[in-house]
Amino acid sequence: MSIKTIDIRQARIRLPVQEGQTILEAALQHGVCYPHGCRSGRCGSCKTRLIEGEVDMLQHTRFALTDEERAGGFILACRAVPRTDVAVAWLGDDDEAAAAPAQAFEATIVALDDLTHDIKRLRLRPDGAAPDFAAGQYADIRFGQLPARSYSMANRPGEPELEFHIRRVPGGVVSSHLHTAVRAGDRVALQAPRGASHLRACHRGPMLCIAGGSGLAPIKSIVETALAHGMQQAIHVYFGARAQQDLYLLDHFEALVRRHRNLVFIPVLSEARSDTHRVGFVTRAAADDLPDLRGWKAYVAGPPTMVEAAMQMACSRGLGAQDMHADVFYTLETSAA
Repeated sequence: MSIKTIDIRQARIRLPVQEGQTILEAALQHGVCYPHGCRSGRCGSCKTRLIEGEVDMLQHTRFALTDEERAGGFILACRAVPRTDVAVAWLGDDDEAAAAPAQAFEATIVALDDLTHDIKRLRLRPDGAAPDFAAGQYADIRFGQLPARSYSMANRPGEPELEFHIRRVPGGVVSSHLHTAVRAGDRVALQAPRGASHLRACHRGPMLCIAGGSGLAPIKSIVETALAHGMQQAIHVYFGARAQQDLYLLDHFEALVRRHRNLVFIPVLSEARSDTHRVGFVTRAAADDLPDLRGWKAYVAGPPTMVEAAMQMACSRGLGAQDMHADVFYTLETSAA
C-alpha cells in the first residue's frame, strides 16, 4: 500500500499521509500550524482549496461546507482523506498565519487560585524561555499520567509565565484533579502553541469578541495584545455567563475600558435577572447591537453550542467565513474532561 503525500502550499512542504488519515491530522502530526477549530466537520475553520488530487470527505455539516463550495473545489481539512497525492491551500490570512511550530516542554505550577466557584486560574513558569505563541492560541497540558487537555493561554505573548482559566467539568477526571489535587510546585508537561484562532494584527476593521465562561481566557489574551499593539479600531467584547457568580475579571476589563476609548465590554447573563447586566443569550445581545458585521473580524471562544450559534449569527450579518476565528474544543470523552 503506497504512502500518499500532501503538498501544503503556505507551509511550502510536502508531507506523507497514512492510510485513512485526514489532511489536518497529517499536518498537525508533522508540526504544521494548520488553521482549524472543531476537528469534527462542524465549524469550517479548516476550509481549504483542493488544488490537485482527489479526497474522500467524511461526514460534516452543511454550515461548515456547503454543496456549492464542495463543487467549487473546497474541502474541510479535518474531514478530507486523500485518495491520491494532493496539493492544498488553506483560506485567508496567509500573511498572518501563526508560524511558530508546536514544541514539547515542561513547566512548574507557580500559582493556582479561584476565579469563580468552578473556574481556577493556573499560572505556569516554563523551564527556560516561554514558548512563542500568538494571542488566542492554546496549549495541550498533561498533569501526571492523566490524558492531555487543551487550554487557551490568557496572558499576552512574551510574558515569562503562562496563564490558563480552567473550568471544573462535572464528572471530568482531568479538571476535577486540577481543582482538588494540584498544588503549587507540581510539574506539568505541555505542547504549544496550537490553534488558528489567533489575533490578526494587520486587520484594521472593527473586532467582535464573544466569550462564554472560561472562554474568556483567549479573548483576554487577544484584547490585551490588540490594545498593547496600539490597535485603534472598535473592539466589542461580549462575555456570556449563566449567573452573577459565573462572571469574573469584571474589574480588570472595566479598567481596560476606562483606559481605551475603543473598547466596549458587555457582560450578559443567560439564566438570571440583573439590574446591572444584560440578560439573555450572549449571541443575541451581540446580534441586537451589531446588525451589520461586514468588514469585521470575530473571535469566539466558549462552549461548542455557543460558538456555533455565534458563527451562524455573525455570518447572517455579513461576516465572511474567513473573518470568523474559533478553536472549538469538542470533547469526545466528556467524562475525562
